[in-house]
Amino acid sequence: MNISFCTHARTAVNLGSISTTNLQPIKLMPRTVLLNPGPVNVTDKVRQALMLPDLCHREKEFSDLMAAIRAKLLKAFDIEEHYTSVLVSGSGTAALEMAVSSSLSPERSMLVIENGVYGERIGKLCDIYQFKRHTLKLGWGELPNLEKIENILKQNPDIEVVSLVHHETTTGLLNPLKEVGELARRYKKIFLVDAISSLAGDEVDFESCPIDIVVGTANKCLQGFPGVSFVLFKKNELDRLRNIPQRTLYFNMVGYHKAQEAGGLLFTPAIPAHYALDVALDELIEETVAGRVQRYAKAAQFLRRGFHDMSLEFLIPEGWRSNCLTSLRLPKGMDYDRLHSALKENGFVIYAGQGNLSDTIFRVANMGDITDEEFKRFLKVLKTLC
Repeated sequence: MNISFCTHARTAVNLGSISTTNLQPIKLMPRTVLLNPGPVNVTDKVRQALMLPDLCHREKEFSDLMAAIRAKLLKAFDIEEHYTSVLVSGSGTAALEMAVSSSLSPERSMLVIENGVYGERIGKLCDIYQFKRHTLKLGWGELPNLEKIENILKQNPDIEVVSLVHHETTTGLLNPLKEVGELARRYKKIFLVDAISSLAGDEVDFESCPIDIVVGTANKCLQGFPGVSFVLFKKNELDRLRNIPQRTLYFNMVGYHKAQEAGGLLFTPAIPAHYALDVALDELIEETVAGRVQRYAKAAQFLRRGFHDMSLEFLIPEGWRSNCLTSLRLPKGMDYDRLHSALKENGFVIYAGQGNLSDTIFRVANMGDITDEEFKRFLKVLKTLC
């Protein structure tokens, strides 16, 4: 007997000749709460979008889906008038490489502000593409000195692009986006922002902050799945960008933009992740970006009160912290691996420190679709361990 079992309203799986008496109901396990800075917990509706039908990326249906996503990105942040968008399949680093490699004119240089792993990643990208760069090198978690940035801009007229990581998840530091942007505008520089871990989680005021190019991804505060990321950039940047020689096959931003504007694409995309992002953007637009930022801020405040009550030590001072992540020093005598394992046994995944912080801190993110009850339960479990 041939039996088809519907796994979604628009898809079916043919199981062939199988006796229904052998089929057992699926037992759903309690979900793991992801307290790492992406990928994040998503809603059931976003998860179900992965199960939509198989689709050829050259069909009109995918062109329509891609156009809808590009439009919704602009709508969510209320920037349709001045910005355009481009999608790329890959992690946030894929979109970051696209933006960095495509934004610097020949014989010009980039100012890279490094105070964590991801600022250093921009520097590494510059080196790979053999770009000339000026670097403000800071300690991890150290706030940039605006006077030093201005001095570098004054002394180096060859600088064309100023790059900054908004939320440096190495430490949970929120860099001074508006202040650095105002310096870039004053000296007539292009301002390139890595907002991969902040967009829709921390406030980004596109109206007052002169951001020319911003990089984001689906699988953090937008609450989608890994596999698709994006660059938003000002429409008036297009002429300058078109005059920059193509330096890479896969990550040429102007090439992607031209193809997507025409309803096409250059390479095979991660189609399921696009389906999921489309639904995630619907949810973001319904909640509003301001609403999500407020929700994350409320969650961070709740967790931080709990950490304070446990006498845990914060790495970043109050006022400099992102809404999305908190870095905490490991209690004396506590090993990260032991803490991680104990929390995972109870359904929670936290994040280790990186580099020279790997043995001294742990990180707790509050991105994604996480309930108040889950945050309360996490603090209760953590208290028994710390």
